[in-house]
Amino acid sequence: MSNTGKGCGPGCAIMLVAFVLGLVAFFTISPILPHIQLPAETLTTEPLFGNVYLTSTMVAMLLVDIVIILLAVAASRAIKKAMNGGYMVPTGITGAIEALLEVIHNLTESTAGKWTPRIFPWFAAITLFVLVANWMELIPGVDSVGLLHEVHGEGEGYPIKELVPGVNYIYEPRTEHKEEAQTGELGSGAEEATEPLYNVIPFVRVLSTDLNFTVGLALIAVVMVQVYGVMSHGGRYFLKFFAFDKVIPPSRVAKNPLGVIDLGVGFLELISEISKILSFSFRLFGNIFAGSVLLFVIGTLVSVVAQWLFLGLEFFVGLIQAVVFGMLTMVFMSQAVAGHGSHEEEGAH
Repeated sequence: MSNTGKGCGPGCAIMLVAFVLGLVAFFTISPILPHIQLPAETLTTEPLFGNVYLTSTMVAMLLVDIVIILLAVAASRAIKKAMNGGYMVPTGITGAIEALLEVIHNLTESTAGKWTPRIFPWFAAITLFVLVANWMELIPGVDSVGLLHEVHGEGEGYPIKELVPGVNYIYEPRTEHKEEAQTGELGSGAEEATEPLYNVIPFVRVLSTDLNFTVGLALIAVVMVQVYGVMSHGGRYFLKFFAFDKVIPPSRVAKNPLGVIDLGVGFLELISEISKILSFSFRLFGNIFAGSVLLFVIGTLVSVVAQWLFLGLEFFVGLIQAVVFGMLTMVFMSQAVAGHGSHEEEGAH
C-alpha cells in the first residue's frame, strides 16, 4: 500500500508540467497557423556542397540517427545489466524495444522462413527508423521553433514580440487592433499594421513530411527486394519480368500458345514493381504530412486539451505507418526469394 503514491514517476511530472505550460501559452499567446509548404525549409544561404543546402529535414534526419544510436546503446547496456543481475526481462523503453523487435522477428520468421536472418534486419531497421522519424511531430518545438524570416505580401506573415532578449515569437494581432487599422484610427493597431511581418523557418521538421526522404527509402527497399531475388534465383529471377523463354524459340509458342500471355503478365509485373516506389513513398508521406497539418489546424482552433487527443491519434498513426512500411518491405523480399512457378521447377532440375 505504501507504493501506491509512487506509481506515477518522473514521466507523469513531465507530462503535468508540459500540460500546464501548454495551457498558459494557449491563453496568453494567440495561436497562429504555421506556414505550410511541401519542400523542406532551407536553413543556410550558402550551399553545403554543389547545389545542396542544409534543410530542416536534414537536421531531423541527424537527430533521428542520434536517437537510434542512443537507443541501441541503452538497450545493449540494459541487456548486459539484466544478464549480470540474474533477470532476463528488461524494463522501461528497453523492454518496449525488445517487445517490438520480438514481434517483428516472429512475423518475419513466419513469412520468410530460412531467409529470416537476412530479411529481419531490414524489417527492424526500417521500422525503427521510420517510427522515430514519425514520432518527432509529437515533440514540442518541432515545426514551430526556428529562424524568423521577413516576408513581403499581405496575409503572408505575422508581427513579432520579444519574449526574452534575443528571442522573439510571432503572434496574431487581436481583433480590436485589426478593426482599428481598418477604420483608419491611429494607435497600436495602426502601428502593428505597418510593422514588418515574419514567418518561422523551423530548425527541425518531421522527416517523413519530406518527399525526398520517403522516395529515397522506397528506392532502397525496392532495390533490395530485387537484390534478394537475384541472390535466391540468380539471373533467372528476371524471367519473372521478361518471360522471353516462353516465346523463344517460336516453336515453344506453337506448343504452348499461352506463353504469349506469360510474356504480357511479366511486363505487368515489371510495372507493378516500379509502382511500389510510388505507393511506398506517397503512403508514408501523405499520412504523416496530413497528420502534421491536422495538428497545426487543431492547435489554432481549440484548446490545448483537445489537441492532446489528436497527439494521441498521431502517436498510433506514426506507429502503424512505420510497421506497415517495414512489413511490406519484408513481404516483398519474402516473395522475391520464394519460387516463381515453373521457373523454380526448372531451376531445381
